[in-house]
Amino acid sequence: MSNHIQLNIEASEAQQEILISQLEELGAAGFEQTDTHLLAYFEEDSFPSYDVNAILDGYNFQLNTLQQQNWNAVWESNFQPVIVDDFCAVRAHFHEPIQGIQHEILITPKMSFGTGHHATTYMMMQQMRDIDFVNKSVFDFGTGTGVLAILAEKLGAASVYAIDNDEWSIENTKENIEKNHCSKITAELSSTISTEKLFDIILANINRNVILQYFTNLKESVNQKGFILFSGLLVDDKDVIVDTAQDHGLQLIKHCERNKWISLLFVNEN
Repeated sequence: MSNHIQLNIEASEAQQEILISQLEELGAAGFEQTDTHLLAYFEEDSFPSYDVNAILDGYNFQLNTLQQQNWNAVWESNFQPVIVDDFCAVRAHFHEPIQGIQHEILITPKMSFGTGHHATTYMMMQQMRDIDFVNKSVFDFGTGTGVLAILAEKLGAASVYAIDNDEWSIENTKENIEKNHCSKITAELSSTISTEKLFDIILANINRNVILQYFTNLKESVNQKGFILFSGLLVDDKDVIVDTAQDHGLQLIKHCERNKWISLLFVNEN
């Protein structure tokens, strides 16, 4: 595995949300946020220098190279648990067990789980609380660390198919599946959505561009009266996603917002 590039960007909270969306589309592996700075991480071997410099024109930023042997230590030191009320929590092995919750997910935090994604992961899990997963078939599109797939199994799913186009993410997902003693999840390295199999529930915590690119495939992969749950979207993305969904016969039934990110739950009426 390669070294990583860390971008330390001076930016307001509002600017950070825009930058996260833009840099994620260029392949950023993860993000960390403070009130005044955004840290973005890329693999050195595939760092899109020209495009990044174009986006950051006018920003003050520093570029640092992180040696591979230091990467996991840097990532783990900044990982904080995600806790959704008394419903569920995601924690790392070095955190103390979280008391008073129904479902605890243990992960090894790597670059497939960025601090900037906490809000979207939180909302996905929050929305999953109100969906009946018992004996359902689930498709986790862009699984990352596998936390949503793992939660789906814990909620009673009969089968979960999880894919990601990043090799590191699939390795991490399989590791986390084992840590959580899951047996109903199939994790594969892929970016292809086969419409030969239909699912009762589709989970997609990615970003606007990928969701729009694969929208037709996702719609064709969900059963009638099935659900598609999206996040990885900014508030400004809502209209285009809702309009596209309606054009495909999906009805918005729940909307959540957290730290300028949104999650949208649709039902397939066709």
